[in-house]
Amino acid sequence: MTAAPQSDAAGPRVLPDDDAGRRAAVDVLDAGGIVAFPTDTVYGIACRLDADGAIDRLFAAKDRPPDKAIMVLVDDLEQANGLVEVGPAARALSSLWPGGLTLVLPLRPGVPLPAGLTAGTATLGVRVPDHATPRFIARAVGPIPTTSANRSGEPDARNAQDVVATIGPKLDLVLDGGPSPGGIPSTVVDCSALRPRILRAGAIAAGLIAAALEAAGIGHDVLS
Repeated sequence: MTAAPQSDAAGPRVLPDDDAGRRAAVDVLDAGGIVAFPTDTVYGIACRLDADGAIDRLFAAKDRPPDKAIMVLVDDLEQANGLVEVGPAARALSSLWPGGLTLVLPLRPGVPLPAGLTAGTATLGVRVPDHATPRFIARAVGPIPTTSANRSGEPDARNAQDVVATIGPKLDLVLDGGPSPGGIPSTVVDCSALRPRILRAGAIAAGLIAAALEAAGIGHDVLS
């Protein structure tokens, strides 16, 4: 793997979110860089999972506290299977994918992951987004650690201009896909315990999550 690109104080490259732009994003990630792109919820920033120091750069780009874990975006549930244990609850809730639903799942024993990714926990958040760009990238480079493209604690970025204005100098490339269609972060469901529960309300309603679990005969606390 080549050396990581160095972000320019004047700002990152901004390319259209098309086939050429997505291929350029893959090249940047392969080189250890940080890329911003649209998703079905808000704009996100991502790095390659196995790139040296990339997770640290991702945290630094948005001043994210080190005790907050980062999720991964995947093309489908099976792509995450090498990282996490996919149990019955996850299988049931995968019926709501692609979409704004993040599942927190137990890590597979012995899988080496950067310590910063999970904030020292034994779980990992996984999501299949309903957007072609992150899924294209995930198919090309594998599960991609991703977090919202904003400074920690500030409003989410809804377009490429917001990304460039807030954290642009810390990025290598921004894909401009226009306004994000969703604008609401994903719902986060903890599936690491016996009874799934919602950790963060978001794009997918609790009632839909409860219905999917109940249809599979799985007890839950998502409506508590």
